[in-house]
Amino acid sequence: MTSNTDISPTEVAARLRDGDNDLYVLDVRNEDDYEEWNIDGSHNVPVYDQLSGGNTIGLEQSLDDVPDDAEVATVCVAGVISQRAAQVLRNNGYDAKSMQGGMRGWAMVYQAYDVTDSDAVTQIVRPGTGCLSYLVADGGEALVVDSGQHTEVYQNLADTRDLDIVAVADTHAHADHISGGRDLAAAEDVPYYLHDTDARELDRYTAVEDGDVISVGSYDVEILFTPGHTRGSISFLVGDALLSGDTLFVRSVGRPDLEGGSDVAREGATLLFDSLDRLADLSDDTVVLPGHFSDEEIRPLGATIEHLEANNELFGMDTKSAFVETILEDLPDTPANYNRIKRVNTGKERATAEAETLELGPNNCASN
Repeated sequence: MTSNTDISPTEVAARLRDGDNDLYVLDVRNEDDYEEWNIDGSHNVPVYDQLSGGNTIGLEQSLDDVPDDAEVATVCVAGVISQRAAQVLRNNGYDAKSMQGGMRGWAMVYQAYDVTDSDAVTQIVRPGTGCLSYLVADGGEALVVDSGQHTEVYQNLADTRDLDIVAVADTHAHADHISGGRDLAAAEDVPYYLHDTDARELDRYTAVEDGDVISVGSYDVEILFTPGHTRGSISFLVGDALLSGDTLFVRSVGRPDLEGGSDVAREGATLLFDSLDRLADLSDDTVVLPGHFSDEEIRPLGATIEHLEANNELFGMDTKSAFVETILEDLPDTPANYNRIKRVNTGKERATAEAETLELGPNNCASN
């Protein structure tokens, strides 16, 4: 329960989404931590170490930059040091509250947006991680695609919409976040779908391949085999909407190097070019709904094939060799803990109590 000196991450996210200018988010973490991963629109006063040692002078000297007519939400790593910061602000006349759970709490926020270009699809956004998942619904039935590990989010959403979850699927074996797919499917006693190539050592899944369909109400959701980001990546065609996973993003494409060394990355980039070439053959007005976002602000996030061909440089490349070299020469930093996350999602390691912390940090699943 939230006290009168705390504010929940869900409320912070909702108010920022609504453009609430009366909320000022003050992050007191160290500058390097803030620059690596932060709440969009927040402000940084790097006094974490000082506050940890009981020194409040640095924060007090920075208060001139904090508007005194706004409600201030203080943020730290786990919501402890931010409580001290909020108290300092209250002692100086500010209306200040500490965001519960800090950035760890922020990573657990989920927001649902109905896709206006598709009657069947709801996009579920995690603003703290850059992850997107989906609920495909029709006729009282629902398919969950790329579930986060907090499975109650999808169960609650289905309940509020009077839907029965009839299937769960992943577009691939994720390397950036723990999948809740198998747990959700087990809880609902429904199939969990994944391409066999990405299943590795999993024993609770139903293999799907190119051309298979998953029935959801009157919809036949078609499986498209789109390897490259992983060797078993698939996309889901839902009428005129494409759930593209980590194959195709709005401004980039999936990176091909998270399964091995340079030879694997080159092979993956080659496969990815062919997969993108196949997606380019879809109708121009097909709406691409990706598995991640970076700093795009539009919600729900999506773009047509026609738009992406004109504006996504990598998707618009015509020459395979140039595409492969472009991908390999400018790969970003690897996602934090990606090897362990991948091991959990492929059945090689069991998720433990620290599973939530493995996901913390910026998303780096896109190329370039």
